[in-house]
Amino acid sequence: MAADYAHPEVLVSTAWVDEHRHDAGLRIVESDEDVLLYEQGHIEGAVKIDWHTDLQHRVVRDYIDRAAFEQLCREKGIANDTTVVFYGDKNNWWACYAFWVFKLYGHEKCLIMNGGRKRWELDGRAWTRGPESQYAATSYTAQEADPSIRAFRDEVLKHQRGGKPLIDVRSPGEFTGEMLHMPDYPQEGALRGGHIPGAQNVPWARAANDDGTFKSAKELEKIYAKECGLKRRSRIIAYCRIGERSSHTWFVLHYLLGFPNVKNYDGSWTEWGNLVGVPIAQGAQ
Repeated sequence: MAADYAHPEVLVSTAWVDEHRHDAGLRIVESDEDVLLYEQGHIEGAVKIDWHTDLQHRVVRDYIDRAAFEQLCREKGIANDTTVVFYGDKNNWWACYAFWVFKLYGHEKCLIMNGGRKRWELDGRAWTRGPESQYAATSYTAQEADPSIRAFRDEVLKHQRGGKPLIDVRSPGEFTGEMLHMPDYPQEGALRGGHIPGAQNVPWARAANDDGTFKSAKELEKIYAKECGLKRRSRIIAYCRIGERSSHTWFVLHYLLGFPNVKNYDGSWTEWGNLVGVPIAQGAQ
């Protein structure tokens, strides 16, 4: 099944990780929505990267800058030639978010453990509750942030006005404007509910199986190419509320289906829903 993906090399199984987790030149990174999960049990040798405290700038609404990213990698024992395997909870959505940030700064060898924490648990593999592993500091030099995978608001507005494809990966209630956040979460984050006009709603989790693994290439093709009519040469922008769910869809479209021009709009609805002078739409597509 993996061979059907455009880039099957970016996915590894839980068995592969279990076998290779002590390899020199490999670092396992856990990144979760629930930041307490790591302490409750993690893969032996894995380091923790907190999406909020480690990857977000503390003052500016943005990612950490290049220098801070370099320092994070050094502290986690990640060198430029290290193979980094990401995994986490909720179908790997925050693992894909961390993967996206690493790609933003040009890290070459990034992998996702297919199925994340859920698949590891279902396979009966061992957790450790020991403290986070400490590794010798490395030397690390990041690239400048890659503009080819990140969209900003002015670009999104131009994209929308041009009638180009937008994928809103939030829940149907958020898309229609009935909700300002996912079901069972606090309803906050934007003054207006709805979606960017012209966007198609494809909830991010449709790309995952019940065990957290990604659906087959054929199933994904049916969702995004046949149902949505996405063309491989199209310039596509995905968004959600703060860019985490859309990073999962970005990974699916770019790496599993091979769409070459996909960007993640991480400002997403918390920015768009609060912007002055931009259009919104409400109701079903």
